[in-house]
Amino acid sequence: MVSAQSRRLALLAAVCLQLGALLSALPARAASALAAWALTSEGVLQLRTATGARLEAFFEAGDRQRGPRVWIDFPGELSRPRKLRGSGPVRQIRLGKPNPGATRLVLEFQPGTELDPGRLKLVGTAKDRWTMTFEGLATRGLRSIGEGDLTRSSGQWSPGIRIQPTKTPVDPSGLPDVPRGRYRVVIDPGHGGPDPGAVGIRGLRETDVVLDVSLQVAQLLEAKGVQVVMTRTAEVDVDLPPRVALANRVGASAFVSIHANAISMSRPEVNGIETFYFSDPRSARLAAHVQQQVLNVSPGSPNRGVRRGRFFVIRRTTMPSILVETGFVTGRLDSPRLANQGHRRRLSLAIATGILEYLRGLR
Repeated sequence: MVSAQSRRLALLAAVCLQLGALLSALPARAASALAAWALTSEGVLQLRTATGARLEAFFEAGDRQRGPRVWIDFPGELSRPRKLRGSGPVRQIRLGKPNPGATRLVLEFQPGTELDPGRLKLVGTAKDRWTMTFEGLATRGLRSIGEGDLTRSSGQWSPGIRIQPTKTPVDPSGLPDVPRGRYRVVIDPGHGGPDPGAVGIRGLRETDVVLDVSLQVAQLLEAKGVQVVMTRTAEVDVDLPPRVALANRVGASAFVSIHANAISMSRPEVNGIETFYFSDPRSARLAAHVQQQVLNVSPGSPNRGVRRGRFFVIRRTTMPSILVETGFVTGRLDSPRLANQGHRRRLSLAIATGILEYLRGLR
């Protein structure tokens, strides 16, 4: 038996392809990044995606009634969900939309099939090619099945919103200018008080990082003539509904919730920057600006992308709203940076720059 089969294991893609100088945000109906796929009779899954797409793979162990499952999530929305009959050890293959703006390819195996999640790896073999080999899979009766042309070249994944990247200023004098007194922004430092958020390497607490960064962002914006409302300014406990109610009451131009990410302490190799929005294209544009700026000051940290999310504070607010994850407190690369006062200052400049660039583009 495979150890810890009862746990759901996330297998992050071995190759995370960064978009380089251009950041795209995913709108609600962006086309799926999955262009073609095939499961061969030898038990090898082959994928062709748009260049620049970020994939995530997951495993779930089965039981006596249900076989194990492997699924892969792609950015961009699938146009037509469907089910395909499998063969041999593969019971069924499904393609669906786990949430708006996403595509999921699911391989469900027959009950009794044994797969070792430790040997399942999604490997990027080219900028638009991926493989996963099901080692040890009994392939008797397995027939090749797939959709699309795996031999074609893929274009760059460009789901819609594009921004012109700019450098992050090294001090407040380089921040973008906006009309003074016109805009109001709510800054939301995540967690607080008895809720420290994630706790990472050497006891680094998310709340300590994000409160420091948030207070500095507020000061930088106020110096440019933006009215700032904070959901908290100290280590106090503020529930989620009051944060949303405050933002909606003051009629803000934007809402920015600042967080730090985490995963198991046994996964220090996981690092990266990501920014979430719910559905509004204006939120996606705000997220794209902030994501690009935070990446600018986090060299080497993977670009986990601008992504749709259902976090309460961005789902219930009525203005353009985002939630930015500034790095992993559990990450070998990110954690020492987040603990460093100089890096937190750079993060503050980056987030303030992204917000000001977004505000400057409003009509």
